[in-house]
This record gives sequence, structure tokens and C-alpha cells, in this order.
Amino acid sequence: MMHALLARTLTGLSAALILALALIGVARPSQAATLTKVSGFGSNPGALNMWVYVPDGLPAGSPAVVALHGCTQSANAYYANSGWRKFADLHGFALVFPEATTLPSNCFQWFQEGDIKRGQGEALSIAQMVTYATSAYGLDAARISITGLSAGGAMTAVMIATYPDLFHAASIVAGLPYRCSPPASTSTCMNGPVSKTPAAWGALVRAAHSGYTGARPKVAIWHGQADYTVNKANGDELRDQFTDVLGLSQSPSGTQSLPAGTTLETYRADALRYYKIAGMGHGTPVDPGTAAGQCGTAGAYFLDTICSAYYDTAFFGLAGGAQPTPTPTPTPTVTPTPQPVCFTASNYAHTQAGRAHQSGGYAYANGSNQAMGLWNTFVTSTLKQTGPNYYSVVTPAC
Repeated sequence: MMHALLARTLTGLSAALILALALIGVARPSQAATLTKVSGFGSNPGALNMWVYVPDGLPAGSPAVVALHGCTQSANAYYANSGWRKFADLHGFALVFPEATTLPSNCFQWFQEGDIKRGQGEALSIAQMVTYATSAYGLDAARISITGLSAGGAMTAVMIATYPDLFHAASIVAGLPYRCSPPASTSTCMNGPVSKTPAAWGALVRAAHSGYTGARPKVAIWHGQADYTVNKANGDELRDQFTDVLGLSQSPSGTQSLPAGTTLETYRADALRYYKIAGMGHGTPVDPGTAAGQCGTAGAYFLDTICSAYYDTAFFGLAGGAQPTPTPTPTPTVTPTPQPVCFTASNYAHTQAGRAHQSGGYAYANGSNQAMGLWNTFVTSTLKQTGPNYYSVVTPAC
């Protein structure tokens, strides 16, 4: 009897305590943001799954990154290990993870005619995810970027060919050029170079959305130079394909060394980047750790080299989070364009002189936003001024 009375008393006190806390404004902890599966996003002819990660308190008008996993992987694996969640939380953008369901290896069908055309198959399913997420979460449709590994990288090339109107930027990791297969076999494409001129590669992309005259997404390409699953020649072919599409020279305008044996080639005004990682095999480059430029978890197809998500976040223009509402500006005063002038100095001196800025310990040229390397007094760069507050990295020096 005493035990029953005591239990009723404690229960009453617990209820009263909860009510009292609510009345004085003490709320229970809210559930943290998690990877969430979404259904009903469209007709989904490609039979893909859609997963979304939206950081807590993400404001309307925020950007997003669509991230496509590789074969044998899942949306959850890419979310957990690629490093993208760190920068989504840090800079304020949503993540959309399409997930392939084709057994036995869960590969995106970058080589199937019915999945790589605008308006059908997996390409349409991913486009529907972008449209749905933009509306449902109030995202900025002008700042949607896409990335992917291996088959996901090849499907990234498919998406920016078939739906260039949906994406601001793209990053293709260990991927293949659009329409290498078909007509070539998948093994032919994966094992070595398929000989086409840049113009021929580019024509395949332009034909994917014929008549399109709008802006094209800028492109980053990542490829391990010891990749024996998707031969490194595919990185060169992707460069040839998208430099042609973007109207760029096939010769880089700048080259620099980054951590983990990475060489970065940049192409005119940073419209295309090509990262070549010496000694790296097949996988997404990650760099586990807590430093600003580190991310991810090493494992199968997540290779401990360099944090690709860190560099792609900057390349996608997401390091500043949501953009402020634009305000009217007065009519500018027309001033003469200065003749090209070159400046050679340490990266630190460049930032102090107003020719560059730094983010996350790295320096970037004002105007072109080209990466210059570490922000310190030991790394020297040459910048060429071609307009008011517009500088480009030049190699070799002027």
C-alpha cells in the first residue's frame, strides 16, 4: 500500500514539475538534424531513393549540394564519411543524397541510354529531387551544386549535361565524361582513353540539351593518378570535354601544389579546376581531423589524402553561407581599366595589400578567386591585375 501511494505521489510530482518547467519557458531539448529519407518527390522514373540533410535553423534562401555515392555505397555511407556534413553545418547549406537501387552493386546507371537523357530515367529522378528540395526547404535555386564519386561522378557529368539550368557548379570525383558509354563499353571507358577531340566531347554535352543558351556550371575534376578502377585518362577527357563546353583553353592558366601530392590546375578565371593526386587510387579524397581544412573518415573508397569537400565548398562559393538580401547600389563612376600589372610577393603580403583574401588558412586572388596556396609569408605567388580589384594567378611569373 505504501509503495503504491509513493508511486502515485512521485508520478504527480513529475507531471507537476514538467508543467512548471513548461510554464517558465524551459523547453525540452530539440532533436538534432539527421539524414532523413524523403518520399513523394516526383514520378521517380529511375526508382532512386532520396535522402536529405538540413542543418538546424537553416534559413530560407540557403544553397544546397547534391552528393552522389559510388558503386557498392549508400547515401548514408556518403553522408557519414565524405566530409560534406561538416561544411554544411559550418557554412549553412542543405545536402541532398540520391541513392541508387540497382542490384547487386547500387551503381548509378551512367551508361544506360534510358537514364542519361533529359526528361527520363535516373537523370529525371535526380532533377525532381532538386526541384522538390528547392521548394520544400526554401532553397536558393541559383545556388545548387552537385558532386559525385565514380559512378556518381559519371552521373554528375550526366546531370550538368542534361540539366545545366539546375546547377551552379559541379565536382566530378574519379568519374567519366558524358556519353563515353554508350557507345563505348563501360570497360573500355573505365580502362583507358577513348580518343575524341575536345570539340567532339563537348558536342555530346551540348546535344544533351539542344538549344540551351544559358549559363553552364563551372566544374571541378578530382582524379587519383594511381586509379586502376577508373583510369586517370578519364580525368583528362573530362577536362577536354568541359573546357570545350565552357569555351576555355585546354592549357591551364595556373598550376599549384596542394597537400598530399595534389597538383591543382586552374583554367581561366577559375571556371574549371583539375586536381591530380599523386599515388591515390579510386575513391573520394578525405583528410580525417579537426583542423579547418580537414574532413571525412578514411575507409573503403574514402582515401586519406586531402579534404576534397573543403576545396569544393570554396569552389562552389558556399564558404559564406546564405547570401544577404541585395540592396540597391548607386550608378558606378566609369573609370579607365588599368593596363595589366604584375605583383610578386608572399601570399600574406598580397592579402595585406588588398590583392587577395584568405579563408581557412589559404589565400585566394581577389576577383578571380583563384587559389594561391597557404596563407603565410613563405609561399610566394605572382598576381596579374587586369581590372579594378581583379587579379589572376600567373605561372610562371610575368
